[in-house]
Amino acid sequence: MSIKKLLFVIVFVVFGGHITFAQEQEEPDLEAPTTRILFIFDASQSMFARWQSDMRINIARNLLGELLDSLRHIEHTQFALRVYGHQKRFPPQDCDDSKLEIPFEDDNVPAIRRRLRQITPRGTTPIARSLELAQHDFPPCDNCRNIIVLITDGLEECGGDPCAVSEELQKQGIVLKPFIIGIGRDFREEFDCVGEYFDATSETEFRQSLEIVISQALDNTTAQVNLLDIHGLPTETNVPVTFHDHVSGKIMNNFMHTMNHRGLPDTLYYFDPLMQYDMVVHTTPQVTVRDISINPGKHNIIAADTPQGSLTLLAGGASRISYQAVVRKAGEMETLTTQNFGNTEKYLVGNYDLEVLSLPRIHVENVSIEQSHNTTVEIPQPGIAVIRLPASGYAKVLHDEDNHLEVIHEMKEDVGRETIYLQPGKYRVIFRSRVSSQTVFSIDKSFRIESGKTTVVNVGHY
Repeated sequence: MSIKKLLFVIVFVVFGGHITFAQEQEEPDLEAPTTRILFIFDASQSMFARWQSDMRINIARNLLGELLDSLRHIEHTQFALRVYGHQKRFPPQDCDDSKLEIPFEDDNVPAIRRRLRQITPRGTTPIARSLELAQHDFPPCDNCRNIIVLITDGLEECGGDPCAVSEELQKQGIVLKPFIIGIGRDFREEFDCVGEYFDATSETEFRQSLEIVISQALDNTTAQVNLLDIHGLPTETNVPVTFHDHVSGKIMNNFMHTMNHRGLPDTLYYFDPLMQYDMVVHTTPQVTVRDISINPGKHNIIAADTPQGSLTLLAGGASRISYQAVVRKAGEMETLTTQNFGNTEKYLVGNYDLEVLSLPRIHVENVSIEQSHNTTVEIPQPGIAVIRLPASGYAKVLHDEDNHLEVIHEMKEDVGRETIYLQPGKYRVIFRSRVSSQTVFSIDKSFRIESGKTTVVNVGHY
């Protein structure tokens, strides 16, 4: 086994719950989640090596013991211990040498300290295998935060790939942001794919690194979401917001953005600094902010540019009519939304194209939406055409504009009468009875529709 080793700490966070949000004026009256910290301890043969004042094994278990003593009486916290490299002597190499020694339970710090004192380094360093097994050490829990702290003095020696294991567990939403603390030489290149690396060159730095990791795991962290207007001020609000786990894509929480009683964006509680977030602001179109880092123990500001104005659709001044408009960004084909006529809806500042689902369809291009301003688009009020056929057959309604005909409606073959809404203009109905076998029996009936009026169209003889 190689003596060229590294002492590092990797911290993973496993979420059993969700982010919880509350009003700024008081802390949310919710049961705090239980933080469960699993220590994975390296007892491979190389832990007998000398490092500064003592052997690595003695320094590591003494510092871990001191840390556990300081955490012992913190509420809503549990601990467990997994050890590898201590059951089988090397050589030969046993890459399954990893065991959960002390499971999670209340007030088990003394048991963990006793077990640490009894352990003798013997074997190899199966890091990837230990991480795979560790995900099963956490009993089911609906309101728990599960953290893994791996303490080891070496790189993977069993052919496993800790980076691949970390990536897969993160994709599954089981294991989140890792932290690495190393001494001896800079192993940043090897561990950049696993997580955030800290280079410790002394016992003091190792102790400080452990404290930083645990502080980030236990500190209460808050945030607020600033939805910025065109002037960079956090004035936008009343929009749904979703937070995702950046790696797995899992939805962590949804909430409606709110201004508190002071007119400021409301405070969000229980963000976890050990993970990265993606935020989606459900404006039209939506705004996404990716790879958000949370600073532990601080109040974090998360900003998104969401300047908005509004759009009102009317038909001839009528407050309600059964039309919809397809809304797209100007010059683009992707549909953003559909808006009912008579409604006022918000959009990000910019230009939009509208396709009104009337008969015939109306296209309105480059509609400008400005900050905190309402834009009104009005089309003519439709008229009503009551089309009466002499018999069942084949009939289509065509829009007649400057001798250009376009089919806008096909009538049902077995219906002798239909009522349809049409925009003002000139139209034709072309009809042939189902029983007619000659083109000469086709009927071409033209008519005109006026806004707000009903026109009866008799096709053929009655």
